[in-house]
Amino acid sequence: MHIIFEKSINVSDIKVSPRSIIKCTNCPQYDKNPSCPPKAPDYNLAKEWLSSYTKALLVKCFIDNNFFETQKKEMLQMLLNKEKFFFSQNKLYAYALFPGNCNLCETCSYQDAKVCSRPTLVRYSLDAVGIEVRSIADIDFKESVLYGLVLIE
Repeated sequence: MHIIFEKSINVSDIKVSPRSIIKCTNCPQYDKNPSCPPKAPDYNLAKEWLSSYTKALLVKCFIDNNFFETQKKEMLQMLLNKEKFFFSQNKLYAYALFPGNCNLCETCSYQDAKVCSRPTLVRYSLDAVGIEVRSIADIDFKESVLYGLVLIE
């Protein structure tokens, strides 16, 4: 995994809609992951929550598909580290949003026991809260990339 770019964006530029949340209901991870619906905030709460921020950091990373799971985990950890950095800079409500479902653990305890073994590290996915990534990034489906976001202030 390597970072292609990081850029500061205005949260007001992010389109939030129920479309990605509805699409989540067809995903194999639906109700099997604590970062995904139905565990994510409902659409109205998510929209209100996101509108309480003004700035975010958009991160685009190259992912080698031969090492997808490992590199995605690296990206999730990097996003959490950025959140921690912003928090240390007195941005108390900094919050990372993952590209897709959480896969921080080798074996997800939530899938069997419905209890996350690392609840302080789980963050919602961009799609789970209704963010339409194409509203803030030019998506080329030929690229092997993932997008993450850190809400800052």
